[in-house]
Amino acid sequence: MSWFQTRVTSNRDSAESLSNLLSELGAASVTFEDAEDQPLLEPAPGETPLWNRIDVVGLFDAEINRDLVSIALSQQITEEQLSTLTISDLEEQNWVRAWMDDFHPMRFGENLWIVPSWSDPVDSDAVNILLDPGLAFGTGTHPTTALCMEWLDTNPPNGATVIDYGCGSGILAIAAAKLGASSVHCVDNDPQALTATLDNSEKNGVTAMISTYLPDQFPQEQQADLLIANILAGPLIELAPKLAAHVAPGGNIILSGILHNQADEVISAYVPWFDMNPPAFQQEWVRIEGQKKG
Repeated sequence: MSWFQTRVTSNRDSAESLSNLLSELGAASVTFEDAEDQPLLEPAPGETPLWNRIDVVGLFDAEINRDLVSIALSQQITEEQLSTLTISDLEEQNWVRAWMDDFHPMRFGENLWIVPSWSDPVDSDAVNILLDPGLAFGTGTHPTTALCMEWLDTNPPNGATVIDYGCGSGILAIAAAKLGASSVHCVDNDPQALTATLDNSEKNGVTAMISTYLPDQFPQEQQADLLIANILAGPLIELAPKLAAHVAPGGNIILSGILHNQADEVISAYVPWFDMNPPAFQQEWVRIEGQKKG
């Protein structure tokens, strides 16, 4: 099957209406792409942030009359958007294969790997987590996730009770379980994330060690030897008293989803309960860790 694509640059406020228009004109799919190389924070569970300037790309079957698509767009979009409109042919290819080829096994630290289901493990003796790209956040490609994975690789939670607060796909929870945790409690305000976590834990044979909760269902008295929260600086600061209460004396807390210029404020929020270590950096992102005071 042959295809052509339309591309229009839009602002954040009008991207959704433009997407709906392309769908009405017969687009098989519509995707949003960053038009200005603008970094985005790792989203909170259930949140879908957008760039300020967005390329809205429509994929059309070549049998659809592109001239009619062009005319319809020119009549319904702004002059500024029209000046950015391009329509181009796409070479026929195996789209599923191309999508799969973008994801390869990834190593974190010395012994921890994320392996897509269609790939063979690079090191069969390593700790391999089977994880495919999905709807919930967390496939290991973002620096904040990588920072947490590297910490787990260096500090395997053997026999520890773990809380993964904002679990997304369950990647960190599954890593903790495979690295020896006795149990992992996963908390997320997005039911889809909890479903993804359970599905992924089943694929990795660690379901017996994983439990999932919406935040208001999680027992207030539950404490853990290790709490990992890879969310955003704002929620981390707001949740500091609650997260601190879930860490047992002498236990560790790992925080990520934090930009360089947010680190000091996050550290200050946790100092009343934790002895904080110097942050670790990857690109513009930071991982913060601390030990609960006795």
